[in-house]
Amino acid sequence: MKILVTGGTGYIGSHTCVELLENGYEVVIVDNLVNSKREVVDYIKEITNKDVTFYEGDVCDKELMRKIFKENAIDAVIHFAGLKAVGESVQKPLMYYRNNIDSTLTLCEVMDEVGCRKIVFSSSATVYGSPKSLPIKEDFPLSTTNPYGSTKLYIEGILRDLYTSNNDWSIALLRYFNPIGAHKSGLIGENPNDIPNNLMPYIVKVATKELEILSVYGNDYDTKDGTGVRDYIHVVDLAKAHVKAIEKVLKDRGVDAYNLGTGHGYSVLEIVETFKRVNNIDVPYKIVGRRPGDIAACYADPSYAKEKLGWEAEKEIDEMCKDSYNFVKQHKG
Repeated sequence: MKILVTGGTGYIGSHTCVELLENGYEVVIVDNLVNSKREVVDYIKEITNKDVTFYEGDVCDKELMRKIFKENAIDAVIHFAGLKAVGESVQKPLMYYRNNIDSTLTLCEVMDEVGCRKIVFSSSATVYGSPKSLPIKEDFPLSTTNPYGSTKLYIEGILRDLYTSNNDWSIALLRYFNPIGAHKSGLIGENPNDIPNNLMPYIVKVATKELEILSVYGNDYDTKDGTGVRDYIHVVDLAKAHVKAIEKVLKDRGVDAYNLGTGHGYSVLEIVETFKRVNNIDVPYKIVGRRPGDIAACYADPSYAKEKLGWEAEKEIDEMCKDSYNFVKQHKG
C-alpha cells in the first residue's frame, strides 16, 4: 500500500512517515519546506532503512499534484500540509485561509479525478473553541477562537460535504491536542525555522541558550497555577494513531472524527518544571500578557479513538520532555 503524505517533512508528518514505513507501507512525500528541512527525508530513510519518494512543491499546485498521482499508485492520503501558528493566524488571516483551505481543495479535486478517495486529515482540538466543560468529547459543539482553528473547522466541513456528495469517500478527521517530544533516535523532532509558537520548542531554545528567557503567556487563567493547561501527547504516539487511521480508511467508508490526546492536562509551569527536572537544566521564564486566541484549559476524552481505532497514547510526560531535549542537543549548532 502506498500512502501520500502532504507536509511529510514537518514535525508530525516526519514521525508518521517513520511509523508508516515501519508498518510496511510505501511512502510518497510532498512538502514545500516552508517550515521544515530537506534533510528530514534522509533522516526518515536512516531511521527506517527504507526508501521514500520525495517531491518538493506546494499542495496548492494542481499540476504538481496531478503529476504525483500519475507517477505513483497512491492508495490513501494523509494531509498534514498547512500553516499552523495560532498567533500568526490572528495577524495574517487571509494567508491562513488561502493556504490551508486552497491546498485541501486542490488535493481533494485531484484525488477525486483519479478515484483515490481515502484521506486522513490533520485537524486540531482548536475546533472546540473554548469548551464549556472538560474533558472534551468528539460530539461537543464546534467553534473557534482564531483563524488557524477556523481553517481546520471549515476543512472538516468541506470533507464531510464531500462524503455526503459521494459515499465512496473514506475520511478520518484527527483532532490533535498538543504534540511534543521527538523520535528516540534524536534524528527528527520539532525544529521550527523561526521563533517558536509552541511551548516545547520555545523551552528547549531557552534551555540551549539560543533564546534568553521563556515568555509564559498569562498566569491569571482559571487553572491550578494560573497558566494555560493543555493535553500534551508524545509525537510518536500521535504518529502511531495515523497508522491506525489509515487502516480504518482503507477498510471502511464514511467520515468520522477522533480526539488524539492522553486525557490528562498539564499547565505551562508544570511542563517547565518537569523539563528542568528530567534534563537537569535551568529554564528561566517571565510572565507576560495572554496571547490573543488562547484559552484557559483544553484536554481530551480519548476513549472514542481507543474504541474505533484501537489506539491509545502510551508515553508519559517525563519521556516527552527528555526526548524533546535529546533531539535539540543532537542538532544544536
